[in-house]
Amino acid sequence: MNATFWSGKRVLVTGHTGFKGSWLAMWLQKLGAEVAGYALPAPAESLFQLAGVERGMRSVQGDIRSAASLQALFESFEPQVVFHLAAQSLVRVSYESPVETYEVNVLGTAQLFEAVRKTSSCRVVINVTSDKCYANKEWIWGYREDDPLGGRDPYSSSKACAELVTRAYQASFFDATGERRVGVASARAGNVIGGGDFAKDRLVPDVMRALKSGSPLQIRNPAAVRPWQHVLEPLGGYLRLAEKIWVDGGGGDCEAWNFGPAIEDARPVRWIVERLTHHWGSPIRWDLDRVSHPHEAGLLRLDSTKARVRLEWRPRWGLEEALKIVCEWHQAHHRGEQMREVCDRQLVAYANGDGPR
Repeated sequence: MNATFWSGKRVLVTGHTGFKGSWLAMWLQKLGAEVAGYALPAPAESLFQLAGVERGMRSVQGDIRSAASLQALFESFEPQVVFHLAAQSLVRVSYESPVETYEVNVLGTAQLFEAVRKTSSCRVVINVTSDKCYANKEWIWGYREDDPLGGRDPYSSSKACAELVTRAYQASFFDATGERRVGVASARAGNVIGGGDFAKDRLVPDVMRALKSGSPLQIRNPAAVRPWQHVLEPLGGYLRLAEKIWVDGGGGDCEAWNFGPAIEDARPVRWIVERLTHHWGSPIRWDLDRVSHPHEAGLLRLDSTKARVRLEWRPRWGLEEALKIVCEWHQAHHRGEQMREVCDRQLVAYANGDGPR
């Protein structure tokens, strides 16, 4: 990644009040970009609030489904690069609110591309979808970008639909090598972890809450395997991809891209819990949650060979390092430290290729 490339670039991040969006907004600020964000208000307990992300950017509250307010921001800010992260991002919530999940993740994506279509300043758009967009057959090998899309649950299905919307808009309205030079790509990451994730029914936040409170933890599926990675890993991939599309003029890079961990870092839930408690330094009691729950995939892996070869992107932190760094962040929060300073330290450590302290 070329840090000077981002200096002065006008970059819009949708979903900037979320976990991934907050980390991306902070990173772009450190790189010297002029950053704007568009998202729903952040919860009271959130990385966005704790790290004061809003102080270094233009923050606009709005629903991604609202064409008028989204277009107004595009017209006033005139973004050059857009990272689309706004989404309903939880599988279990999608069972409770399937229609809203489709509205946000599919219609919201179409509204985003409509705003791009009407704004001449845009040069690059990265639509962040999910590793769950694939038709999961519980294979032991990782999914590649040209494997079939699918999704048994509403969330996964909605992300596959968002991929189709991306391809349709790209083919119909944007030609990175023609008169309307907009490079469009989609990015599919693994299960991201990191400091500042407080989402409900997500493994690492649930473990952190149990460790801080001393209460027992309920685990739905201790044998489920996921491609775990620190949040900065795929974010670095998104930045690298956007930069390459801009510099090279798009063309063959305007595709779908996987940004997943090394194959050995696809680990079962039980292993994650054990390593987190080890790095935290105190035990935790956990029980199997025997209540009936909606279906969730048991095995999921990503093949990121294309990003490693063509973007020269690869993970910098292994899973063991990532889990320790997550614990360091939450222990600093537990001690009452200034969390923007903690985030800045971890961003610098990642950029320098340093591991945990």
